Amino acid sequence: MPETFWYALEVTLNGLMAGVMYALVALGFVLIFKASGIFNYAQGVLALFAALTLVGIMEGQVPFAHMINAIFGTSVHHFGFKVPALVAILLTAGVMTLLAVLIERLILKHLVNQEPIILFMATIGLAYFLEGLGDVMWGADIKKLDVGLPQGINDAIESTTYELFGYGLFIDTLDIVAAVVAAALVLSLTLFSQYSKQGRALRAVADDHQAALSVGISLRFIWVLVWSIAGIVALVAGIMWGSKSGVQFSLSLIALKALPVLMLGGFTSIPGAIVGGLIIGMGEKLFEFFIGPMVGGATENWFAYVLALVFLVFRPQGLFGERIIERV
Repeated sequence: MPETFWYALEVTLNGLMAGVMYALVALGFVLIFKASGIFNYAQGVLALFAALTLVGIMEGQVPFAHMINAIFGTSVHHFGFKVPALVAILLTAGVMTLLAVLIERLILKHLVNQEPIILFMATIGLAYFLEGLGDVMWGADIKKLDVGLPQGINDAIESTTYELFGYGLFIDTLDIVAAVVAAALVLSLTLFSQYSKQGRALRAVADDHQAALSVGISLRFIWVLVWSIAGIVALVAGIMWGSKSGVQFSLSLIALKALPVLMLGGFTSIPGAIVGGLIIGMGEKLFEFFIGPMVGGATENWFAYVLALVFLVFRPQGLFGERIIERV
């Protein structure tokens, strides 16, 4: 087969792997939207904050060190020890759960029954607050995140495909790990949503807040639960993206690429987030490969949004979203 075919296949596979990374962020949006009808603009910043906290705990960094030194004239930066990756991940998950409790108590409980636009604006304010808080707590410098995940070109795939087809496919091992983790997350969240008592309560709240309250479901508990789960998902996304490209404040911008994923998959579908991510990831890579040279390149910057616009025109609820029919 011609080399162009194998290169296109390699581009496709790498696009699918990139789509999995987009989908990890989109999952957090879907979870919160399903439970509360809130489009959480802060989801990308949650991934950034989780990654910053994880690095800070692993390195034994003193939170708010710069502020403490400026106020008291000290020069403390680290505790003098490092924390194992697994323990640091568990501690960070605890921090994200605590953050979910604070968000519910300080913000969400005061906005019950408010218009969706007010809730959306609240998440915008929350996003900028968390970004500033992460900067003050852990510093604004680019940080390296290493939790022991394998990285680099997968030698087994490269050598096997070269022996079989005479062309070695270059696939990043970290992308494969991300795909496996994303699949496990989707399966776990789907089972949780369908079969657990809390999952059924979450779906009841998503259908009708007032009806759920009338049968004894605690809206506040559901919000804390879903924001906690979204925080854990953000932590996973932060680990994958941080391991791939370093922990930096541009990490919060990955939320923008999650928007087309949601438009394709549907705002209320957990599997749809994965399918939408795969379509966006594969589509933008193949479009750049085949069409990019004809139009000057850089099509990855806008392809996803154009595709999402097409879906909004012809199928606004997305591939797996629920069609909303209002009877008057």
